[in-house]
Amino acid sequence: MGASAFPCAECVVSSQSDIASALDRINRLSGIPLNLFVADAGGRLLGSLTDGDIRRGLLAGKSLLSPVTEVMNSQCRRLHLGADNLHSFQQARALGLGLLPVVDADDRIVGIANLRELRSMLPLDAILMAGGRGERLRPLTLTTPKPLLPVGDRPIIDHNVCALASYGIADIYVTVNYLREQIEAHFAAPGHPARVTCVREDSPLGTFGSVALVPELHHDNVLVMNSDLLTTLNFERMYEHHVATGATLTMAAVPYSVSVPYAILSTDEERVLGFEEKPTYNYFANAGVYIVRREALGSLDGRTRVDATDFIDSLLASGRKVSYFPIDGTWIDIGSPDDYRMACRKMTC
Repeated sequence: MGASAFPCAECVVSSQSDIASALDRINRLSGIPLNLFVADAGGRLLGSLTDGDIRRGLLAGKSLLSPVTEVMNSQCRRLHLGADNLHSFQQARALGLGLLPVVDADDRIVGIANLRELRSMLPLDAILMAGGRGERLRPLTLTTPKPLLPVGDRPIIDHNVCALASYGIADIYVTVNYLREQIEAHFAAPGHPARVTCVREDSPLGTFGSVALVPELHHDNVLVMNSDLLTTLNFERMYEHHVATGATLTMAAVPYSVSVPYAILSTDEERVLGFEEKPTYNYFANAGVYIVRREALGSLDGRTRVDATDFIDSLLASGRKVSYFPIDGTWIDIGSPDDYRMACRKMTC
């Protein structure tokens, strides 16, 4: 369950435990949300237990030696492994709950989600594109792939992995090519907040072409993102916008303004109709973050180079809906030495 979870052993008590031992466990959990989960001998969730449940039980005549099953809440909320848990997560967060158990199809507890650290629980797989050569950042990228260049105390790509994990995205795939052994070794080391799998592309396949190489996707929607950008994009709001609009693909967009330092003529053939003095034109630019329906990825064969613009053009040509979601916050595309220096100044770690 990653960094935003507690080990089951710390927060789960046996149904054979008595109230006194549960109180001792809660006392040792001081400093984090004070609730436990009760499981049977097979690890199946039976209920939740707080100090309030225990207090009410003792007032009702239970003793410290009474079993925890006599005071637990058997109707406790839970998250389901591999399911769409967003609504359940949002409800629990609104109620101020701190921990939720994650159960499998047999109701066995497989993890404990910490709602105080998780920003959301999005039903998305994520694919980070990390195969580029970063030529505009040379000589920095002659021996180090751009995603591993440090920003603060961690590589660029780790900022993105941590951000995605904080939104409850458990499976992240990284497509690699240039200096791929370094990226593979980086993610082979322990300590990452999500399951990160590196996928090799033997030849450059573009922004979307390598998506077809990902061996297994678990959800109906996939987040595809350049690994060399830094952003405070709210992924939950973007996902909700994607679903609400019924789009096949939603792209994140960054505001971009063009100021013209001259008076611009309004004309009709040879006639001048008027002037616009030093106008500013406002646009939205592609920010390199996409949420796409998994079924739309079936057109990719894993051999043909397909950039994002190619893929989006094909969707539009076939009448599919493409939406955009404006970024309200930081967005830095690290493409030049100036961009890199700015990222190092602005991003906190």
